[in-house]
Amino acid sequence: MAYLLRSVRGSLLGTRQTSAALATCRTCFTLGSSPSLENSDSISGYLNENKKYDVKYSKVWSSHNFSGVRGYAVPAADPDSDELERRKLVRNIGISAHIDSGKTTLTERILFYTGRIHEIHEVRGKDGVGAKMDSMELEREKGITIQSAATYCKWKDTNINIIDTPGHVDFTIEVERALRVLDGAILVLCSVGGVQSQSITVDRQMRRYNVPRLAFINKCDRTGADPWKVLGQLREKLRLNAAAMQIPIGLEEKHAGVVDLVKMEALYFEGPSGTEIRVTSIPEELMEQAEAKREELVEKARARHVKPFIASVVPPRITCSISGGSSVEDQDAMQQDGQVADVNDEMAMMFLEGERPDADTLSAAIREATVANLFVPVFMGSAFKNRGVQALLDNVTTYLPAPLEVTNTALEIMPEEEIPFNIGGSSKGAMVGLAFKLEEGRYGQLTYLRLYQGQLSKGDTIYNTTTGKKVKVPRLIRMHSDEMEDIQTAESGDIVALFGVDCATGDTFTDGSIKVSMTSMNVPDAVMSLACAPKHKETASAFSKALNKFQKEDPTFRVSLDPESAQTIISGMGELHLEIYVERMAREYRVECEVGRPRVSFRERINKRVDFDYLHKKQSGGQGQYGRVTGYIEPIEDGSKVKFEFLNHLSGNNVPPGYVPAIKKGFEEAVNAGNLIGFPVEGTRVVLEDGAAHAVDSSEVAFKLASIIQESNPSILEPVMTVTITTPIEFQGTVMGDLNKRKGMIENSEQEMDDAIITCLVPLNNMFGYSTDLRSMTQGKGEFTMEYAQHMDVPPNVQKELIDEYRLGKK
Repeated sequence: MAYLLRSVRGSLLGTRQTSAALATCRTCFTLGSSPSLENSDSISGYLNENKKYDVKYSKVWSSHNFSGVRGYAVPAADPDSDELERRKLVRNIGISAHIDSGKTTLTERILFYTGRIHEIHEVRGKDGVGAKMDSMELEREKGITIQSAATYCKWKDTNINIIDTPGHVDFTIEVERALRVLDGAILVLCSVGGVQSQSITVDRQMRRYNVPRLAFINKCDRTGADPWKVLGQLREKLRLNAAAMQIPIGLEEKHAGVVDLVKMEALYFEGPSGTEIRVTSIPEELMEQAEAKREELVEKARARHVKPFIASVVPPRITCSISGGSSVEDQDAMQQDGQVADVNDEMAMMFLEGERPDADTLSAAIREATVANLFVPVFMGSAFKNRGVQALLDNVTTYLPAPLEVTNTALEIMPEEEIPFNIGGSSKGAMVGLAFKLEEGRYGQLTYLRLYQGQLSKGDTIYNTTTGKKVKVPRLIRMHSDEMEDIQTAESGDIVALFGVDCATGDTFTDGSIKVSMTSMNVPDAVMSLACAPKHKETASAFSKALNKFQKEDPTFRVSLDPESAQTIISGMGELHLEIYVERMAREYRVECEVGRPRVSFRERINKRVDFDYLHKKQSGGQGQYGRVTGYIEPIEDGSKVKFEFLNHLSGNNVPPGYVPAIKKGFEEAVNAGNLIGFPVEGTRVVLEDGAAHAVDSSEVAFKLASIIQESNPSILEPVMTVTITTPIEFQGTVMGDLNKRKGMIENSEQEMDDAIITCLVPLNNMFGYSTDLRSMTQGKGEFTMEYAQHMDVPPNVQKELIDEYRLGKK
């Protein structure tokens, strides 16, 4: 067995310094064309002697989107021993999953067993109360989580801050900003549905922010429950080094408890609410399976696959040579062959000597691997049937990291650059906090803040490093869903909320003694838009107020004004996302809205030269109107960026020069509304050659009215978008068939790992509703981006339909 990496206790890499992170690696690195360091005990000495590499690769990693990545240290350096001892009994965790996997139900049980609530209410309960964490009326009506909700509880001696996040893909930003500030997470999976589309998205988000996780296979009481299938999907679909920590005692209606594979004992959850836990020896019929699964657990906890770690530790421009042979690219084969690197020295030695690790040794190894993000422990149960939740809480406190075990990266703001550094996390240091979520509450803006260092007290003056403004903290609270508890002081690692502080999501606050900025979170682009307008003019003010509030709350909700149609366009992550905001406007602001597809910006153009000779003559008893213009109109050459061109080729004084500007303005206004469907006429050149004027009746207005566009062989242009779709290979044929139906032109199709990337040109008018259709075609696994490419001629049948529709509308 090859010893590739030992004691991975150093910080994983983000924008932090390379020397600290690579000090424990017994590997051979080559920087560019530099000689390999085969006999070096650590890389840190080499990098310290060559500091240019430290700066160079720090910038390289930042440019490769490592800005949000956090590393884990055991323990953080700055806090003293007393603070470490006190703060090790704190956990900041999130609960995330695919929709309907039981996240909110699990959180309800956690709150009940920890004594935060005294009755259990269901998400769609008959009592009409609803789960505690679903505080919005819309959440209780629809039975889904729309906004992430924060709470706190105490399990035995450990204080746990929890954020319950939505499972629907339309509200993915709630998961994104929660995971940005959390130290650990529970990935909930349905024992029937397994790893689903949003499970994959959540896993991707956890990897982005390097968040250690436990997996909880829920709903083991359901018909068709198969936790071993789900465990296989964790390994195959998510490529996680995962192993079962428990085996279920019965499945479906026979599910009664779980077997703990670390302590090798059986746990039965009895009583009306599962509060009575009976611990017994393992049933005889399960002993053989338990022994086999424990051996598998020992092997998985002892070892990890090489590639995920190397890919996260080694920056793109560093090649890694391992045991004198394989490079990073060779690691897929090593995974399949079972060649692994040791995580825990003690476990590795026991394994080689054939010894059976005791519970404490195995538990320590599992914790070390979990905190280092090299292993995912998998637990089982049924939150709805009150089974396995207390055991899950025990394992949250055992295996997930405390705040001071996490090294977070900030950027020191200098005049010419931003220098990354690690925040120690001590509550005695300078205060640093990140505003990660905003809400408009009954008493004004509510700002959720994660403290990374120092202390914050009511009445303190804090400094917003993003805006440069100083603000006073009038009220400091701790949230329990929609309930608030006033507190006087918070310290490093706490998640709190502030009232009366004007800021934006992602702003960094300090006590003013240092000028730093926390690394930002990822905000996905909007994928769907709707035209939206208030039904009644008197509600226009409330409509604007609501849109401003929602934009501030949710970075993925965007509002724009179409300059051509003057429509208000709202954009978001999907139909449900926008539907919720339209409904919130009606409930919270009493604004009834009309929504519809945004107006597509068509264009018209002429395709051949046409002469014009137009006389505008009007006599009404007094001074009349007289103006005559002659010349020709022709299309501008293809490829020109000029939309309209006016050329004055007059000779003589038939048209006085003072009227030429009015003639030009008349033609400019005329091309803004074509004759076919009323859209602008592009690529038009007007050449003025002659005309006539009247000594009394001619005026600027008369010549302006004489300047009209006569279209020759006109056609309609439509906006065509460059669309890039990423989908699992098994859905490639279905997706390409759908694109053909939408009149798409495939430009390129290539394979990247298990995904197909399709690039094509598709008319914008055929792309409405595509986000929903793509999710349906790909089981929620497909993604796409879209940007404007050019305007192109519509097919003749489409042109006829558009003209008929326009004429019908005018009638």
